[in-house]
Amino acid sequence: MPSSPLLFAGIEAGGTKFVCAVGTGPNDLRAFTRFPTTTPAETLARVIEFLDAAQRQHGALSAIGVAAFGPLDPNPASPTYGFITTTPKPGWAHTDFVGTLRQHVAIPIAFDTDVNGAGLGEWRWGAARGLDTFIYLTIGTGIGGGGMVRGRLLHGLMHPEMGHILLRRDPQRDPFPGICPYHGDCLEGLASGPAIARRWGQKAALLPPDHPAWDLEADYLAQALHTFICTLSPQRIILGGGVMHQTHLFPRIRARVQRSLNAYIQSPALLEHMEDYIVPPGLGDRAGVLGAIALAERAFRQTSNVKRKTSDHGAWTFEKD
Repeated sequence: MPSSPLLFAGIEAGGTKFVCAVGTGPNDLRAFTRFPTTTPAETLARVIEFLDAAQRQHGALSAIGVAAFGPLDPNPASPTYGFITTTPKPGWAHTDFVGTLRQHVAIPIAFDTDVNGAGLGEWRWGAARGLDTFIYLTIGTGIGGGGMVRGRLLHGLMHPEMGHILLRRDPQRDPFPGICPYHGDCLEGLASGPAIARRWGQKAALLPPDHPAWDLEADYLAQALHTFICTLSPQRIILGGGVMHQTHLFPRIRARVQRSLNAYIQSPALLEHMEDYIVPPGLGDRAGVLGAIALAERAFRQTSNVKRKTSDHGAWTFEKD
């Protein structure tokens, strides 16, 4: 009799809502829920209730993946690993996310940014399949970026904060000073959903395609992509998040990036195939929670490799993504 597939839990922890799922991938989700992000105590209690109910109904989980808003600490060697750290989200600064889960489960828990998680999901099942260097950006309530370089999720001193790069703002064209509490007119301060709503007096979803907001938005996003292309040389850029539901933005952004780069980088991807280079997520709005499942799957495989190598008494070195 064939063995049952391993089940993984994914938690997409957003500043506005949490999305939780249990399954093996896009075509096999056994349990799914979403609920508003409130206080840490209340929200994490709902996560634990979901995990308990899913295990009772579908069987034991092999690992949990958390793809969370930040800033956060993704370094397993750090004393604050698994914490959401200096977030401006009220009440969530210095929350021990992973520690709270570990009080209730004794299985591997992976913890990374929401955008790194979504990027991993796109690499596993979506628009980044077959690539080893790419960027995933979400443009929504906030702006964040993650992805892979040479097959490894982007980490370093902490994790990328691509939403906080500085842009060129023309005060004559755009007198809006930005909404970022740390940097004012950084990318997130100028081009996030709340920035659009504050500048124009209504939510982005209510603005028609011919509204001047969209040319300005495309200009800011194209500036950012120019910078990322020149610094990380990604094989593809994936743009997700609620603002990118305005699909008319994609051709505007592609045209502006091509014009901005001015044929400096001689690659067919940038010169002839921009429609395949700057793309929406293959997993759509499920990229985050499926990416969290991919994080869980990866954590389980890594833990299994540790046990196998230890039992074989072989020389072993492990590099963590």
